[in-house]
Amino acid sequence: MRVHPSQLVSGCMVTTDVIGKTNQPIVPKNTVIKPIHITVLHKFLVNDVEVAPKLANGEAFLPEHAIEEEDYIEQDDGKEEQHVPFLNLYLEAVQEYKNMFKDWQSGAPINIAKVRTLLVPLIEKANENKGKVFMLHHYSTKEDYFYHHSIAVGLLSAVIAHQLKYSNGEVIQIGLTGFLSDCGMAKIDERILFKKAPLITQEFEEIKKHPTYSYRLVENIPVLKNNVRLGVLQHHERMDGSGYPIGLTSSKLNPYGKIVAVCDMYHAMTSERLYRSKQSPFMVLEELMQDQFGKFDHTVVQALITSMTNFTTGTHVRLSNNQNAEIIFMEQKLPTRPMVRLQHNEEIIHLKNHSSLYIEEILT
Repeated sequence: MRVHPSQLVSGCMVTTDVIGKTNQPIVPKNTVIKPIHITVLHKFLVNDVEVAPKLANGEAFLPEHAIEEEDYIEQDDGKEEQHVPFLNLYLEAVQEYKNMFKDWQSGAPINIAKVRTLLVPLIEKANENKGKVFMLHHYSTKEDYFYHHSIAVGLLSAVIAHQLKYSNGEVIQIGLTGFLSDCGMAKIDERILFKKAPLITQEFEEIKKHPTYSYRLVENIPVLKNNVRLGVLQHHERMDGSGYPIGLTSSKLNPYGKIVAVCDMYHAMTSERLYRSKQSPFMVLEELMQDQFGKFDHTVVQALITSMTNFTTGTHVRLSNNQNAEIIFMEQKLPTRPMVRLQHNEEIIHLKNHSSLYIEEILT
């Protein structure tokens, strides 16, 4: 049956691809609908979706009357116009990256012109939608995490580079570094790459070769700066020498690689992966702050903190005690411990005074 997105409920099963502007599926056939899919369909202004007459649990799907257009579209405050195309570009870029990755697995070289055409407009939109960039982990699934990760790391790297006052040209080059950093995963056995259980030692040793494989794929692309090539190679190196593939220390690390290292860690830890659950962005920030004087570049970590502090006031969150709240004030020195207003009773709590209470999840 064909229904409006406003009629969908969790558990609906899509029976035909919902196609975007680039002829790539926004929501593929056989998807079991979750709230995030409904949000995406609304943002893309999709008018109808073909679904099965039964839900995934076998119950009959009896849609309610469609909500009128004016009932579910948010008031236009000028921001939504920017948000819709950015999300559109992002999700379609993930699908295009997936296609590119399959080509690389088959032995095709990287088409850097195609990569730039895909990524550069997205970087421009990312710098207009910085708050959304730090929320991209919400759109990733366990199954498609890998493809989301490369796009998200590229965008996060570009946003942090912009925060660090790099020139527009270098912002794009740093974004490309993040985007290409995992291209060498195409040379890893799929049985390891998409394994649903934790990797054994030998498998992880193979995964640790991917920066070298990535470097080999980009080393002869003439339009890429040497900083990009080195950044791709070094994005898993750490300041204290504990990283891979070489074990370099801070004085020998490339600045592009230092940026990608932080962004790679942030997106990985905040995303659902095949064998690891996501963490709250605020808990990830705490871990990065603890590591900033050992493993990660202090300046880059501080740029990430500043960027997140600038956008999170007004954000709705779920606390570790399962209560919902709104962030009303953030201190840059304590970005993971903001002042919040509880939703159920309007009580204001400063998390720095409640060590056992923390932000579990960003909701909006």
